[in-house]
This record gives sequence, C-alpha cells and structure tokens, in this order.
Amino acid sequence: MLRNIQEWILILVIVGVLSIVGNYVGYDIMPLAAVPGMAMLIVICLAGFILKEIIPLNIPSIAYISILGVIVSMPWFPGADLVVKWTTEVNLLALTTPILAYAGIAIGRSWSDFAKLGWRTLIVASLVMIGTFLGSAVVAEIILRFQGII
Repeated sequence: MLRNIQEWILILVIVGVLSIVGNYVGYDIMPLAAVPGMAMLIVICLAGFILKEIIPLNIPSIAYISILGVIVSMPWFPGADLVVKWTTEVNLLALTTPILAYAGIAIGRSWSDFAKLGWRTLIVASLVMIGTFLGSAVVAEIILRFQGII
C-alpha cells in the first residue's frame, strides 16, 4: 500500500504542477495563488484513493473523492470557506488537459489490449465522440441564442 501511495502522490503532484502552469498560461492566475487550492485538491484525491483501499466495498475511488470534496466544501464543515476560496483559484479546464494526457498515456501503454477489442470498438468510440461533440454544439447553440450572444 505504501508503494501505491508513493505512486499516487507522484502522479498527483505532476498533474498538479501541470495544472498550475495551465492555470497561469490560460487564465492568468498566478501560480502562488493557485498552489493552496491545488494542494487541497491533491489531498482530497489522495484521501479518496486511500479510502478506496481501506474500505472493503467495491466502490470506485472517484466516488470517495467526490464525497470528500463535497463534505469539505459544505458551509458547516470547519475551514470550508478557505477550501472554497483556495480551490476557486484553480480553473477546471486547467485540470482537464494533464488528466486527459495521462489517460491517453495509460491507454497507449495498453494499446495491445485495446487492439484486441476489435474494429467495432473504433466505430463505437468514433460515434460516441461525434455524438458528444454534436450534443455539446447543440447545447451551446441553444444557450448562446437564449442569452442573445449569437
């Protein structure tokens, strides 16, 4: 378990640093302003990973991470004001780029497993991506027209 924790910390810190850089480049938020929020997000993720290993239920770690994140940001939780203030300095889109890059690397490492799934998987994946893109475009179009922006 200690080896897993070390790997998790390393991955979370790498994603955190890349996210802070993306936060600065894309959204002009100074890195020192984003460090406390990123540290809080890293601690929440690490706690969720550890809970996944400790609790003998078959629940994904993302559920633990989400529940912890909601709990520590509730108004009645001690220090919730600081948690919300710090994490507000971390833009969500700055987090997605390194996370998606890591997911791509993880898939790339198991390309042979992906290839075993067959050609049908490529068709389904393509249709899912096209559907997601078109669905997002339709929702954006409706909202922008409703707001009078376009």
